[in-house]
Amino acid sequence: MSNKEYSKYFVKPSIKDARKRKVEDTVVLDFNEYFNLKGFGKGKTYRIETYGCQANEADSEKIRGILEALEFTQSETLEHADIILLNTCAIRENAENRVFGELGRLKKFKRNNPNMILGVCGCMPQEEKVVNKILEQVHHVDLVFGTHNIYKLPEYLETVILSKERVIEVFSEQGSIIENMPKIRENNRKAWVNIMYGCDEFCTYCIVPYTRGKERSRDKNHIITEVKDLIKEGYKEVTLLGQNVNSYGRDFKDKSYKFAQLLEELQKLPIERIRFTTSHPKDFDLETVKVIATGGNIMPYIHLPVQSGSNEILKRMNRKYTKESYMQLVNWIYEYIPNASLTTDIIVGFPGETEEQFNMTIELVKECRFEGAYTFVYSSREGTPAASYEDKLSLEDKKKRLYKLNEVVNDGYLIGNERFANKEVKVLVDGVSKNNDEILAGYTENQKLVNFRGPVELIGEIVKVKITDVKTWSLTGDLIE
Repeated sequence: MSNKEYSKYFVKPSIKDARKRKVEDTVVLDFNEYFNLKGFGKGKTYRIETYGCQANEADSEKIRGILEALEFTQSETLEHADIILLNTCAIRENAENRVFGELGRLKKFKRNNPNMILGVCGCMPQEEKVVNKILEQVHHVDLVFGTHNIYKLPEYLETVILSKERVIEVFSEQGSIIENMPKIRENNRKAWVNIMYGCDEFCTYCIVPYTRGKERSRDKNHIITEVKDLIKEGYKEVTLLGQNVNSYGRDFKDKSYKFAQLLEELQKLPIERIRFTTSHPKDFDLETVKVIATGGNIMPYIHLPVQSGSNEILKRMNRKYTKESYMQLVNWIYEYIPNASLTTDIIVGFPGETEEQFNMTIELVKECRFEGAYTFVYSSREGTPAASYEDKLSLEDKKKRLYKLNEVVNDGYLIGNERFANKEVKVLVDGVSKNNDEILAGYTENQKLVNFRGPVELIGEIVKVKITDVKTWSLTGDLIE
């Protein structure tokens, strides 16, 4: 690929442009207006490797949908695929290192098959340093695009395959909304449904507002129609996606319509389960808590990232809430939804974090009775404000704090599971256990993993299980016939 000419598509990202937020209407486009290459991929195969969060998984479903609409088929192996796309995550440095390691591994496949197309997309290309590294060091990559221009994949492939030109096109913009993009979903009973895109929070440690653009909400009618279509296809659970679902609708200029109202409308639809992720405490209001409390098909599971128990650290993180306001929200949740399971995200070793401030986080975790947490050692991201903060704490000390925190978090996991001992729970069966083909596995309404014996015909169904054994990470039970 190093000898190929660059195509007309050569746009590098700019973090300066990605920071901009203009007060203007979001552009909504129809994918069908851009799609005119049906049959272009006939006889060719593809593979997608996905890294990162649920948003990346949802994007991969769209990429897969586009490729199969072009009549590409999925290859059983990476080695024999005509196209390999790595859909990437930029949230932590380790994720980026994994991708570059994989690109190195794939080089031999490219050497054996020079016509293979290798592409990098997703959040990583939205970073200037990543694209520069690809241009300078990873010459066997043919295609690079970001989070804003997935819908242009057909024309990019046309250029790369037919013109033998390298395509680098990454938009650093506020972002638009593309409706009617095809999707090939990974699961035939559980579905991701984007309700909004982007993030305007600008936490000082986070690269997402630069990689995903401004907050922009989908029209409620498009969301409701998508869920209704999923119901017709037999789906039993949808998870509403957004970087900050609680800010849904706040960008609308011509109407007042918020997340709580969307939940109320979706609650009326005949689908068994509705979940959402991720919440930001700043915008999670009492009205939303009260809607969740009415139950029905809205599940009593809430993921509510806190990041730290210290007000000073929260301020340095630009989280826009205090420990006290967070605790008020938690108290509302437990008051109105007594059976709720609450999980969180926590960063350890943020620049300047003292032992005392870390201990405040430990106390908050105990007070909130979290039933799980994603815990991380702070990872500096180039281009974010926190990357310039003085950081005197050693990695060894950060890891010690992480281990101490995880002990407390694991206690919460177990306590949260113990309350279901000897109880009947409803389980949506995902499939067979990873460790035993004779055991089925699925999740309860409170997002608890349950293993039990039963016929494979139950996969995709919601069944009742009596819990007989409780572990830290899972529950074991007997099927109730």
